[in-house]
This record gives sequence, structure tokens and C-alpha cells, in this order.
Amino acid sequence: MRIFIGWDQREPIAYDVAKFSIEQRASVPVQIQPIKLQDLIERGLYSRAVDPLATTEFTYSRFFTPFLAGFQGWALFVDCDFLFLGDVAELAQYNDPSKAVYCVHHDYKPTETTKMDGKEQTVYPRKNWSSFMLFNCAHPSTRKLTPEVLNRESGAYLHRMQWAADEEIGEIPYTWNFLEGWYDKFKTGMPKAVHFTRGGPWFENWQNVDYGEDWLAEKAALERAGAKVSSAR
Repeated sequence: MRIFIGWDQREPIAYDVAKFSIEQRASVPVQIQPIKLQDLIERGLYSRAVDPLATTEFTYSRFFTPFLAGFQGWALFVDCDFLFLGDVAELAQYNDPSKAVYCVHHDYKPTETTKMDGKEQTVYPRKNWSSFMLFNCAHPSTRKLTPEVLNRESGAYLHRMQWAADEEIGEIPYTWNFLEGWYDKFKTGMPKAVHFTRGGPWFENWQNVDYGEDWLAEKAALERAGAKVSSAR
């Protein structure tokens, strides 16, 4: 299973923990790699102008996932600020070839004006749909996402998934992209994947959040496993 995780130099520890949490619970082999903006720039693939409203380095580079997967098979993209508590093998059931992409169809309208260490919180249709995307990389609509298109088209075109017809956007349960602070914490059981979209425990001011203790426990497990943990800065 091919998985691409957005990487940002401001929060590399988030990537480390997200990757580790996937690997610890996956019952199938997984191939995980970061999407690093600087790598794409150095390869001559990314040439977009800097967007002052972009909150992460992977605001736009996430849509390179199908290209990086060779426009073949299925590939998952997730933001780095995730903690996986379920087995990604379960996502194999979402494999309708008529769909270009699967995601959680959030109706997310945050009231905060800032998120993560002071970054501006923006509101737009289909917000956070693109934070967890299971791409059918060979689908004709997905194959539109060439580097030329990704460098030219607007953020609205990309994040609102205007490159696919509405009926080509499949839906998966919200538990796979559980927006901390928006959805109510489970009284029993756990989400499949918690998304610390407002900010996570790797930031000093975001320690007291739902499932924050679970993220810190995962980080501790990563450290016990002897893995090198990135600096938060």
C-alpha cells in the first residue's frame, strides 16, 4: 500500500509519529514516503508562486501524489498532523474503479481565526476534504493532475476537487479523518485516524486537546523503538 504524507519543516515530528502510527497497526505491507516541497522544486516539478494563505508546505504539493505514484493503482495522501489508531488495510474496501478519489465529506466551518502556531484559519467549500485522499491514480480525472496543471490551476480548483465530477468523489466514514475539536470525542472506542487540524501536541500551546495523550504515547513508543525523532523546530 503506497502512502504519501505531507512534510513541513515546522513540524517534522508530526510526520515521524504519523508514519510510525501507520506502520504499527498496518496488517499489510506499506510503502510510506514524505512529500517534501523542496525536493519537488529541485526536481523542476514545482514552480508555483508562494501563496501567503498557504498554512503548510504541502498545501498544493499534496496533489502530486498520483504523479509520484506513476498514475497507477491506488495511493493514499494524508497530512502530517494525523495519528492513526486503525489499520489502513481496511481502506482496501474503497476501490470502486468509477471513483477518482475517496475522502471524508466534511461540513467543516471552523470558528477560530488562527490555527497551529498562529497561521491564519481559512474557510472554503469542501474544507479538509483534501487532507485525506485515497486516489485512484489511473482514473481519467485523476490523470489530469499533471505538474503543468498543478502549477497553473487555482487552489479552489485543486482543494474543492473540481478536477473530478461530483459522482467521482467517493465517501469514506469520518472516523478516518476525525477532526479534533470539531467532532465530539468518542465515548467508547477510538477513531481510525485523528486529525489535529487546529494544531497538535508537538506545539507548546496545543497540549490539552482530545487524543493529545494518545499522540504523546505514540511519540514515546517511537522513542522506545529506537527511532530518531525529529526536532519540532
